[in-house]
Amino acid sequence: MTSIDSHRLDRAVQSIPRAYGGPGGALAVIKDGEVLIRHAWGFANAERRIAFTPRTLFRMCSITKQFTCGVALDAFPDLSVLDGDIRHRLPLLQGPAPSAAHLCHNQSGLRDYWAVAMLAGSPAEAPFGDHEARRLIADTRSLHFTPGSRFSYVNQNFRLLSDIVQDRLDICFSDLLRRRIFEPAGMETAFLAADTRAMPDGTEGYEGSQAGGFRAAENNILWTGDAGLGASLDDMIAWERHIDATRDDPDSLYGRLSEPVAFADGNIAGYGFGLGRSTAFGRAGTGHGGALRGWRSHRLHIPAERLSVVVMFNHLSNAGGAAAELLAAALGETPPKPDTAIASPSWTGAYLEPETGLSARIDTPTPGLVRLRFGHSAEILDLKPDGSAGGDGAPRLSWGEAELSMERPGDNFATRFAPLAAPTGSDGVAGRYRCDELNAEVTVTDAGGALYGAFSGFLGQGRMELLDPVGADVWALPCPRALDHTPPGDWTLAFRREASGGVTGVTVGCWLARGLNYDRVA
Repeated sequence: MTSIDSHRLDRAVQSIPRAYGGPGGALAVIKDGEVLIRHAWGFANAERRIAFTPRTLFRMCSITKQFTCGVALDAFPDLSVLDGDIRHRLPLLQGPAPSAAHLCHNQSGLRDYWAVAMLAGSPAEAPFGDHEARRLIADTRSLHFTPGSRFSYVNQNFRLLSDIVQDRLDICFSDLLRRRIFEPAGMETAFLAADTRAMPDGTEGYEGSQAGGFRAAENNILWTGDAGLGASLDDMIAWERHIDATRDDPDSLYGRLSEPVAFADGNIAGYGFGLGRSTAFGRAGTGHGGALRGWRSHRLHIPAERLSVVVMFNHLSNAGGAAAELLAAALGETPPKPDTAIASPSWTGAYLEPETGLSARIDTPTPGLVRLRFGHSAEILDLKPDGSAGGDGAPRLSWGEAELSMERPGDNFATRFAPLAAPTGSDGVAGRYRCDELNAEVTVTDAGGALYGAFSGFLGQGRMELLDPVGADVWALPCPRALDHTPPGDWTLAFRREASGGVTGVTVGCWLARGLNYDRVA
């Protein structure tokens, strides 16, 4: 095992509050079951001057997912007994339903309901509770890939799991979490913080930046098994120590959550049971981030080193980046830097991906790096001496035989991009388009020579956004603010024309919700 350089780790800890500036936060480093660092700074509530401490209650958001899978596995070691319950909750779905294991591994093929909520016209700060969630889930008619064939992050996978387990056992999910995980792990103050409007100790999450100022974030969502965990730093330290204490038990809960997972074709998956699997500095690890408007958290666990890192911010800074810095300091490693001497590639530009119908935009923001805008958010890739771009666990772009290929091992997805012709203007694009599957519409308007678009449906009327031309008859509809923690990524709008040239429809999608067809109605 690696010995810890305590001086370097201390310097890294002291640098975090200013490098990731905001109202407050907390972090911990645990080695061999012992706490090396337990540190909090700033304010849990800046207006009321409530200090952020290791006992401050915090929204852990998507870190909840591993606990939801833990409850499910603990109660039903054979998860397949829940498969029929999933089919029952998707009454309109055409074709086979995903299994409970597919839900746990984000291989369900369902479109993420926070993304679909935006297509249904939800304003960014609208209420979203049990009624809205049930309707969006129950209205599902199709999947965007065959269950087990791909990975795509889907929040309602875990809401479905928690609801099904709760109904099967006739015990509320908050009590299941407490009895089966929090009490055994010694997480004394952890609880199901389903209502995002307030925390019982007054802790606030904040939007904004150090440069532009902060304001309390407004959330009106009811979370369950997808993102409802409320916990303090001390609670998360207890979880990490419990993981270490049970590491040699073949039946330990975290051991089962960390077991290898594969896709239907046998390829190894990078996500399973609510945990991401990754490699950091040559060492295998598990972890997960958490995010909601105003909150960011991340935890990492490296079993070979018996090392865990936890970072919590009550603002929108990169908790995952901070956790990686602390991990590098603890291990005495130096993250690699891009080679700025490598020439920019000739294959930057705009493309369409044929299977998903999504656009891909590629540019070089700085020497040695490539930016790919295709998935959930922009991805920064290192240029390689052989002319490709990528990195450990990242997508890989490569040029060969006059084609640009992309491999996304974590998504079990490989493709060749089709280049897009240059934008040719907006002739005939403005209009109103309807998706029967969603009972929703997208409206595109020419407002004084600039093209704008917006979604509408049973959740309301979304705001108009200026469209960005990507290629001939392909536009991006930005989603700078969304119902969930971050936008689902820009929406691709790929317009369809008949032989005479008239626009007849548009295919709309993002990585979290692909391949939805809209027909022109006006």
